[in-house]
Amino acid sequence: MRRVSLFVEDAAHEKFIGAVLKRVAHEHKINIKITFSSVRGGHGTVKRELKQFINDILRDRTGPPDLIIGATDANCMGFNRREKEITAITNKVTLRIICAIPEPHIERWFLIDSLAFKKAVGKGCGAPDKKCERSRYKNLLIQNIVDAGIIPSFGGIEFADAIVEEMDLPGAARFDHSFERFISELRAVFREW
Repeated sequence: MRRVSLFVEDAAHEKFIGAVLKRVAHEHKINIKITFSSVRGGHGTVKRELKQFINDILRDRTGPPDLIIGATDANCMGFNRREKEITAITNKVTLRIICAIPEPHIERWFLIDSLAFKKAVGKGCGAPDKKCERSRYKNLLIQNIVDAGIIPSFGGIEFADAIVEEMDLPGAARFDHSFERFISELRAVFREW
């Protein structure tokens, strides 16, 4: 059993990235145990919790996991800047660490495969543009679910498992470079295992 520690900024990250982890593990026939940390509080909380976790590992208070994933939205700051912020915290240890940094927001990843979206909620969605507007993709996710005749209970994130299960991961990766980087790095880890 491989242990994965996932540091996320909110429930949307937890649901979607957790679903991707489970799917890729299943595809590689590897059993994983996911531990979620800091699922509320945004980017700052992810950094603070991740820093504390790394310090605990360095002090031998916590047995190191097989993989650490730092997940935070780019929030119009750009993938590279967010990745540098995470690696500045994690570069003290020689563990497997990858970043999941949706650009600009996680809800965009829910919308990048229209056919998967259609299979999950009953109606496809338009290809999402790429703009840096706060709540733009949250609103698009909700609107596309409402257009399918469903009132989302949790802003649409409740469909993460169904969407990810139906996704053409390579096709979605070609559509979104931040998703491609995450999937590519994740699959590399699972191939090594």
